[in-house]
Amino acid sequence: MTATTTMERTHPGASRTLAATPVVFVVDDDISVRESLELLVFASGWRPETFASAREFLAHPPPRVPSCLILDVSLPDLSGLDLQKRLAVDRPDMPIIFITGYGDVPTSVRAMKAGALEFLTKPFGDEALLDAIRSALERSRRELERNARMEAVRENYALLTPREREVMVLVVSGLLNKQVGGELGISEITVKAHRGQVMRKMKADSLPALVKMVSSLGLEAAWAS
Repeated sequence: MTATTTMERTHPGASRTLAATPVVFVVDDDISVRESLELLVFASGWRPETFASAREFLAHPPPRVPSCLILDVSLPDLSGLDLQKRLAVDRPDMPIIFITGYGDVPTSVRAMKAGALEFLTKPFGDEALLDAIRSALERSRRELERNARMEAVRENYALLTPREREVMVLVVSGLLNKQVGGELGISEITVKAHRGQVMRKMKADSLPALVKMVSSLGLEAAWAS
């Protein structure tokens, strides 16, 4: 049973409120740990989702809100470190906080080198875990915002005509309108019209902003060649 079901049962109407809040996933095969962390996370204003195994967690769809994972090192199927490897490919933006009752230096070093945000040895203080969760959720929020911006840029780029894309690449390379017209065999007035359309469709309020957008799309090679 997931934490969401538990909270909906014990706090009527909670599902509507929790749906928009950050999610803290907990993967630990010890039910007492899951239950205590569930209560701590919920009391702190976040949405807890608990799982007894790595495979149960992997079957759960990624959320569309800031999230992080509290992950036990020792699990009955995939180990915590193995799950970390999977998530590095499938969900690279998921911050991980490791917890373990049998911590050792090599394991912690391996986890941190692979990108873990924190490695806590049981028993650990609530505040240490809460600080780690706050940092993880903030990192997740920034990543979601970055992904949303990139998706918007890609969607706007898809609205450009082939000619507008050509003009955009030449403009951000530093060419003047007259030079762009010479490269494409069109008039300077036509270049200005295309350039205006590019700025409008890309929602760019300045040339530097447009340069950043083109760079984020990986089009640098197009104007450098």
